[in-house]
Amino acid sequence: MSVYRIAANRLRTVSILTEKVESPTVKTLSFEDELCAKAKPGQFLMLWVPGVDEIPLSILGGKADGTVRVAVKKVGEATKALHEKKRNDLIGVRGPFGNSFSLSRGRVLMVAGGTGTAPLLFLAEKLVDKAKKIIFILGAKTKNELLFMNELQKGFTKKLQLFTSTEDGSCGITGLCTEQFERALCDMNPDMVYACGPEPMLLRVFELCEKHGVRLEVSLERLMRCAIGLCGSCVIGKYRVCKDGPVFTKNQLRETKAEFGFSKRDFSGRKVRL
Repeated sequence: MSVYRIAANRLRTVSILTEKVESPTVKTLSFEDELCAKAKPGQFLMLWVPGVDEIPLSILGGKADGTVRVAVKKVGEATKALHEKKRNDLIGVRGPFGNSFSLSRGRVLMVAGGTGTAPLLFLAEKLVDKAKKIIFILGAKTKNELLFMNELQKGFTKKLQLFTSTEDGSCGITGLCTEQFERALCDMNPDMVYACGPEPMLLRVFELCEKHGVRLEVSLERLMRCAIGLCGSCVIGKYRVCKDGPVFTKNQLRETKAEFGFSKRDFSGRKVRL
């Protein structure tokens, strides 16, 4: 293991700098960590809540001053505890871990669902000065769950176009974001597709990219305990998501088609349906 990886895997204690409510179920937290601030889009970190648990989170972005942001959705004991944290409270961090998205210079189509918006927002910030054109499709069940809309609308040049879909029709087009994605895929003929969100959504994106012969990179979510490829809890096919991913190409996803979109492993290591 390299010196960098040893340093990244060492637990550091940090103080929460800011906490902000983004939706009824999502908060963003910021803290200072020199290593994670240098992360690339798609990489993740392990956040430790003292006395509770350690969980993986996508890195939302890092700044030159060492500030790091993460998005936390309240889904279990650890995330609930994080939602209760306030400024100056202490947490632990390891990372960054995993690989990252490639940076396309062509026509880019991005599709995000739920907290899958976090790594793609980070990616969009890096791509806006490189890609020829970016279309960003943002989906959620309802308007209140559409994340980082203001940042996507105001923080970029005219090169990025934002489209929204909600299942209840409260914002943008009514329906699933994959329906809007399919139309954009045909109209735009992109050079690269990036996607992150619920796995059934990603499976549909994969199928459409296979059909149209378009390059694809997706960020997968799995149960992660060690983050360095030892425990096997995040295995999908022959890959360990924490080490070989979390970003996978279309070719790699094709190799995991027996599991991708259909199953994952639980805390006991058994395969369970998604």
